[in-house]
Amino acid sequence: MPLFKNIVVYRIGPDWTAPSLDRLEAELQRLAFVPCQPTQELSIGWLSPRGQDHGAMVEVVGGQSILKLAIERKAVPGGAVRAELEARCKAIEQQTGRKPDRKEKNEIKQEIVHAFLPRAFSKRATFTLWLDAENRALVVSAGSLKGAEPVLKALVDTLAELKHPISLAPLNTATSPATAMGEWLTTREAPEGFTIDRDLELKKAGEEKSVVRYARHSLDLDEIGQHIQEGKLPTQLALTWNDKVSFVLTEQLGIRKIDIRDVEEAPKGEDHFDADVAIATGELSQLLPDLLQSLGGEVLHEHGPAAAPQPVTEAQLETEGAPF
Repeated sequence: MPLFKNIVVYRIGPDWTAPSLDRLEAELQRLAFVPCQPTQELSIGWLSPRGQDHGAMVEVVGGQSILKLAIERKAVPGGAVRAELEARCKAIEQQTGRKPDRKEKNEIKQEIVHAFLPRAFSKRATFTLWLDAENRALVVSAGSLKGAEPVLKALVDTLAELKHPISLAPLNTATSPATAMGEWLTTREAPEGFTIDRDLELKKAGEEKSVVRYARHSLDLDEIGQHIQEGKLPTQLALTWNDKVSFVLTEQLGIRKIDIRDVEEAPKGEDHFDADVAIATGELSQLLPDLLQSLGGEVLHEHGPAAAPQPVTEAQLETEGAPF
């Protein structure tokens, strides 16, 4: 299984220094993932990247540090909660002659959710993190910036406990991906080292929010230029880099559906983790600079503390992102 299917990349602030491997390992072991208990709605913790029971929480391969985070959430069906809440509120009104106020309704709702949790199905997602200290980059196996938010929070909190606070900023380029993709499609000329493949999504902002998708279809079409002239912007475009890595570039500079070609699979039963890490980090560390250059070059942020992520939602547990 490939190390990364989808990624988003962050630049690490210039002042960050990594904690010692021993200290980081000990802290991740302390924060090891534990599945949700019967009445627990959310559990977040670290796993062994190699997938071994009681294995190391930090794997270093060729100087690259690999971590793995698990997020598990129990989802109680909203319809069931609403139906039970309505029934209980009606019962209270019949017994007392009054309707429960908002505060009381919220308390009843929490009681219902707590009662339903032991029977709720859990949903678990795992995220691989690649810390490239030399190039000051953090790569997260998420389909979007929003999907990576809970992962960033876990890492930021962990490093803060070790007194090694980290500042992170999404990659920023002189030309936005949407603008660049529109130019490549209009001129029918990909940047040097890249080829345009056969998948595309265009969206128009505003009230209509119309969407046009091409799947496994030639993109050498006049109508695509017309869509762009009408205000539809490319939000996803399939590309191949140097005939070695195919992927889908998104408007947020996410990289999805990564496929590293001509890779021999390890024999069944063998631990292929080290090889997977070496291949993925080796190819992506060459692809990323070329991609940034094709977008006019990187524009560095003034780093501050990482933005506080929003609470984890069920949608954020989808590591592969929305279907193309």
